[in-house]
Amino acid sequence: MAHGSRSRFAVIIFLVGITIIAGLWFVRNSPKTIEEYVEVAVEPSISPDYSDIVIPANIAPINFRILEQGQQFYTRIHANSGKAIDIFSKTGQVRISPREWRVLLRTNKGNKIFFDIYVMDAGQEWRKFRSITNTIAEDDIDGYVVYRRMKPIYNWWKGIGVYQRNLVNYDESLVMHGRSFEEGCLNCHSFVGNDPDTMTLGLRSAAYGSSTLLARNGTVRKIGSKWGYTAWHPSGKLAVYSINKVRQFFHTGRMEVRDVVDLDSALVCYFVEENKAISPPQLSDKNRLETYPAWSPDGKYLYYCSAPVLWKDHDTVPPENYEKLKYDLYRVSYDIDSNSWGRAETVLSAEETGLSILLPRISPDGRFLLFCMCEYGCFPVYQSSSDLYIMDLTTGGYRSVTVNSKYSESWHSWSSNSRWIAFSSKRQDGLFTRTYLSYVDHDGEVHKPFILPQRDPVYYDSLLETFSVPELING
Repeated sequence: MAHGSRSRFAVIIFLVGITIIAGLWFVRNSPKTIEEYVEVAVEPSISPDYSDIVIPANIAPINFRILEQGQQFYTRIHANSGKAIDIFSKTGQVRISPREWRVLLRTNKGNKIFFDIYVMDAGQEWRKFRSITNTIAEDDIDGYVVYRRMKPIYNWWKGIGVYQRNLVNYDESLVMHGRSFEEGCLNCHSFVGNDPDTMTLGLRSAAYGSSTLLARNGTVRKIGSKWGYTAWHPSGKLAVYSINKVRQFFHTGRMEVRDVVDLDSALVCYFVEENKAISPPQLSDKNRLETYPAWSPDGKYLYYCSAPVLWKDHDTVPPENYEKLKYDLYRVSYDIDSNSWGRAETVLSAEETGLSILLPRISPDGRFLLFCMCEYGCFPVYQSSSDLYIMDLTTGGYRSVTVNSKYSESWHSWSSNSRWIAFSSKRQDGLFTRTYLSYVDHDGEVHKPFILPQRDPVYYDSLLETFSVPELING
């Protein structure tokens, strides 16, 4: 028995050695540059699609796979200044050296970066495709993004976790997992702006009930009530959260069969030092459904979504007229010194847009409001019609961003410098939400999004999990 184990171990060592030697031989015998080639007048197909994008100088390497057929592959990454990065591959997978990548990006902030891709065909002839051109932004992105990962199954709560991902590299660390609460559900994580020193996280557990965890300055305490969608006042002294009677139901004849209705909802204001919650009349109209709060950066206005209640029965699912429900965008003034609320006013009405207005988020510089709109209802991630829109708060004008896809866009957040957004999109296949990043220039133009880079170029091809509610944080 021992002899058999030693034999198997020897075989494994031999195979590993052969693999290493073959790899070294390939690297040593690969040419330093390609001098003879045939030019191809189109860009190569790569996955993920990292072409014609704007990237921050502090992003992890955007590894990818070349989809063109070939025997060997060569990628040269270069810019106006600094040493080029040369990568040879037999599989078409391009894994970029993090050290060389950081130097090249930092040296060329505000400039173009080029990806020259060569493919050797079956006849041993190299083809050079048209260069992929990207831009390195002058503005960095926040160092981390926090998101929720889970299986895309409506009745499977096991395996839900909230994670923190380092955007400078690929490090992902667990914030909290549902297994800590006997496979409970975790959701609605929120921060004071982009500051991770204060965080709230909602949990639902058959064993421990429903509550909210408040983490602040290294300590964690439990708040008895379950917070829904939450917006922290910039002062950090209070938070406004929603209470929702959310129910799920199903359709029989469309790609996304799941749907959600909010049978009843209101907004509640929680004061941290007093450990007290109140529901101002302006935010808890019995004839309306209030949800999705968001503060202006100066803390003087609370924006939120509000819709008229179209049913008398608050228990039947789905209720009557659910497909006609559309939310308006409201705001109400607030004075923190006197703790007084003004009168609610309409910012944008569903009557004007013909769509349901959801998830308002204001850029930290106070210039733009990013939101999404869909055909009806309160849950855009289940609506393929959900698109992102941006409003200029100076003029009140709004427009659809040019980078929407035919699938759902939702759950967006701003970077602390107002130059980047993170959002959830199903554009890859219509089924799984993934985290995408986009640059927003000073005119409010949202540039082509790119999927969150991973160390493994084929990471997303077999991943059966969704990423949702990406929140950009610094620190």
